[in-house]
This record gives sequence, structure tokens and C-alpha cells, in this order.
Amino acid sequence: MLLERRTPWPERVDEPPQRPAPLDDRAAVVTFIGHATLLIQTPAGNILTDPMYSQRAGPFNRMGPRRVRQPAVLFDALPRISTVLLSHNHYDHCDVHTLGMLADRFDPLVVTPLGNAALVRSSGIHRVEELDWWQEAKSSTLPITLTPAKHFSARGPFDKNRALWGGFVLTTGGTRIYFAGDSAYGPFFRDIRQRLGPIDLALLPIGAYEPRWFMHVVHMNPVEAVQAHIDLGAPESIGIHFGTFQLTTEGIDDPLRALEDARRANNIPPSRFRTLGFGESLRLG
Repeated sequence: MLLERRTPWPERVDEPPQRPAPLDDRAAVVTFIGHATLLIQTPAGNILTDPMYSQRAGPFNRMGPRRVRQPAVLFDALPRISTVLLSHNHYDHCDVHTLGMLADRFDPLVVTPLGNAALVRSSGIHRVEELDWWQEAKSSTLPITLTPAKHFSARGPFDKNRALWGGFVLTTGGTRIYFAGDSAYGPFFRDIRQRLGPIDLALLPIGAYEPRWFMHVVHMNPVEAVQAHIDLGAPESIGIHFGTFQLTTEGIDDPLRALEDARRANNIPPSRFRTLGFGESLRLG
């Protein structure tokens, strides 16, 4: 992997910060903040997925890939966060510094897979609920179920797969939203639909997928993300996990072009599977 040629990314991409659209009387409003961080506003409370506001995705926020795009919603512009969905412990998804900021400001509940509670509590978070695959949270204000994913976990060289990883299905006002976290492609996308019911909106990763000989077991490429969209039977999917940190060798805009090609190959209109602009909001219900 270290010998693979990397397509250069720009040093930075400057975009003005946005304010999330108001919830009004909608079932949910989903705002793309960057990478796998999304704000999901619901009448039962506001949710943040895999919150990452630091400048580097690595130990002590001093090592690892550097942020190219800043968070599209400033931390101080976030509404009150009641729940955090934390899919796994990789640095680009589980940022202890950001969790500490959330603990100080909002004291949210963190829902996460098995084995992650100690790490989460080290940030100052007091309320943590760990789940196994297919378990439903008991502490949250709305139904949240942990779903399977094909990935791995590690914070260092000696803790590989000591904690679980997964995605989440949450239900708000009869609308089901699926957040995949990080995952390679697998048959469980069909299982999610069969076990939990129709998915109204799927949030699917489309970036960090090259070279395939190395990444195919942990990350979907856009072709596989489109197949996951088909398996889920979702009327609408949004691509995430791209354009923020250069984790792998593809170019910054390659996921967007590959998604367009895969969508066209499967006769899926852009309205069914697209990306949001950084800071853009999607209203549901």
C-alpha cells in the first residue's frame, strides 16, 4: 500500500461554513458536515454521526491524514446534540477531542458497538450504550438499531478487532434512516431491509477505496455502494466519506465521477443516489 502511487489532492478546499436548515415540521433534516459526520435533526432530538472536528485523523491529532475541507457546519453553530452515533474506533470516525467538546457542551448519549465504551468515556462522555449487531438501544429517545458491517477496528498496533464496528438504523416519525459508517460490500445490506423494514434514506460511504487489492475488504467503492443501494431498496441514498481526508490513493473527486458512472450503468437517476454539498441539508417527511 505504501508503494502505491497516490493521486495528489489540493492542500485545502475553502468553502464557506453553512447553517443547518431548520427542522420545522419535518420528520428529519440531514446535513452533511464532512467525511462521515452528519447532523440529523429530528423532533425527538438532534443526532451527530461519527463526529470529527479535528485537523488530523490520527493519534494526538498531530499524526495521520490532514483535513483538506473544514467542517461545513461550525461546532458553535451546532444545535443541541442529544445523541451521538459512533460506528467504530478508527481515528477518522472516533475523535476523542471532538467527543470531549461534545461532552462539555451537550453531555450527549453515545451509542456505539461493543468494546468502545472505555475509549468514549476517556473523552469525558458520561452516558454510553454499547450494542451488538441487531440490538436496539434502550437509552435513546428514538429507536436506534446497530447493524452489521464488514470492516475492522484498531487504534494502535496491538488492539486490532478488540472492539466491534457497525452501522445504524434510526426511525423518526415513521421514516427510517440508515447510516452505514464504514463498510465493505456484503450480503447484510439485504438482511437490513428484510429484518428492519424499508429504508427511506441510506447514507453510504463512497470514498477511500483504492487500491482495490488492499481496500476491497474494508471499504466499498461507488460501484458497490450502488449495489448496496439496490439491495437496501432505498428510494434515496446519499454518498458520504469522501473529499475530506486523503486516506487512500484515489483523487479527491474520483468518487463523485465513479458514482455517476455506476449510477448510469444501473439506470439509477441522480435523484435516487447523489451527494450533498458540504453543509447542504436534506429535508425528509
